[in-house]
Amino acid sequence: MSGPAPAPSAPLPALEGSARVIGTIALSLATFMNVLDSSIANVSLPAIAGDLGVSANQGTWVITSFGVANAIALPLTGWLSQRFGQVRLFITSVLMFVLTSWLCGLAPNMTTLIIFRAMQGFVAGPMIPLSQGLLLASYPPALAGLAMAMWAMTTLVAPVVGPLLGGWITDNIYWSWIFYINIPIGILAAFLVWTIYHKRESVTRKLPIDSIGLGLLVVFVGALQIMLDKGKELDWFHSPEVTALGIVALVGFAFFVAWELTEEHPVVDLRLFKRRNFWSGTLAISVGYGLFFGNVVLLPLWLQQFMGYPSTDAGMLLAPVGIFAIILSPIVGKNVGKVDPRYMASFAFAVFFVVLYMRSHFSTQADFGTIMIPTVIQGVGMAFFFIPLSVILLSGISPDKIPAASGLSSFVRVVAGSFGTSIATTAWQDRAAIHHAQLAESVNLGSPAANQMLAGLGAAGMSPDQALTQINRLVDQQAYMLAANDVFYISALMFLVLIPIVWLSHPMRAKDDRQSAGPADAAATAH
Repeated sequence: MSGPAPAPSAPLPALEGSARVIGTIALSLATFMNVLDSSIANVSLPAIAGDLGVSANQGTWVITSFGVANAIALPLTGWLSQRFGQVRLFITSVLMFVLTSWLCGLAPNMTTLIIFRAMQGFVAGPMIPLSQGLLLASYPPALAGLAMAMWAMTTLVAPVVGPLLGGWITDNIYWSWIFYINIPIGILAAFLVWTIYHKRESVTRKLPIDSIGLGLLVVFVGALQIMLDKGKELDWFHSPEVTALGIVALVGFAFFVAWELTEEHPVVDLRLFKRRNFWSGTLAISVGYGLFFGNVVLLPLWLQQFMGYPSTDAGMLLAPVGIFAIILSPIVGKNVGKVDPRYMASFAFAVFFVVLYMRSHFSTQADFGTIMIPTVIQGVGMAFFFIPLSVILLSGISPDKIPAASGLSSFVRVVAGSFGTSIATTAWQDRAAIHHAQLAESVNLGSPAANQMLAGLGAAGMSPDQALTQINRLVDQQAYMLAANDVFYISALMFLVLIPIVWLSHPMRAKDDRQSAGPADAAATAH
């Protein structure tokens, strides 16, 4: 994605005083809004799906459509910023995000909402990478670490606030307002950024765009995601539609790889995967994030559909994940240069294993505290997850390759998060059907427990059909709980499998890595 390099321009002086404070607040507001929107919809999915007349599993498209479109936009950020300028692109991205948020709130049906969410995810792509670049340029080099620490805190607070705010809005107002709240935040952020940064526009130049590579990227990612989401509804490869999507995804991916490896200006530089630390670090952070995000979506679905939790309570159970993440992340960042980051990443995966192993033993009698404890512990794993793996995958990469490496790893990670959601919900449904069939075999006239239950329900005034319906509800509740336990348990084991992958990377001294990969680049990959 590079053309003839223009003459280098002198770096802009750092902002000072109130201008730097206002600029930091404005960029943080936009980042907060973006990250918030990726988590706020999780606890609102059942309400959105119910109001729009679709199943809760179809409702997961609200999340996956945003994630895939966002992933497609990420590799384009470098080209777009050089073509139009960082400040103009950032403000345009924020204002388009405001517009698409408004459209999401107005969506009359699920199809329209998914389209608007995809648009929202696409225009959101440049916001986080550009906010890092503009923020670093606002501070003197000696304070770059402080700038990125403040930025990282914003991205950690948003996932904590998201479930709480989303749950409260859904229970007390209406789900559309989880999108409408972006409007005042976005307008204020765009106004402040323009006020502070409009005279600090970056140098622009015309660059060739790899339109064929981009087209193939859209085709194979889109086909694969639709296949994953439609598969559970259409019985996977027994359906001609799913089979066709799988073929399109496979062929599209093959052509994409072949084209990008031979294109002079590729939209995605796949040659980076020749580096062991890059591919092992990217694989570990992406699969880990996919497992994490899939379980983050599954937990509130189970709580609300089969445990009777309202959206607000489900949000309160998810929010504590950020407590230890916020407290420990600055400590991890300060010490990642003193400790081999492979030890830190391994510790993170071990913590995730413990958390999911605890969840795999949940029962329908689990109380609020029992469900919350693993969520609190999970925050420890998050603090040791992103930063060390970012150091590993960016280690040894020359400064001119850092933006491409950061964009590519972020792309893989975001797509993995979307795929993790689809796979987790599909596995949950499939395992629930198996458990339901097994449990239903015990409900027969030869079962004393079944006869006792039927007699008790009959004595309570229920007809035989009503009694059987009630028993079926109880069987459903148990089946989906057991299915959730299965998904949690398999996910826990997969986190253990990821530990050896981390150790495939070469040992390195983190302080050397930071010389080739600045704090902004590490943060870009982490978030």
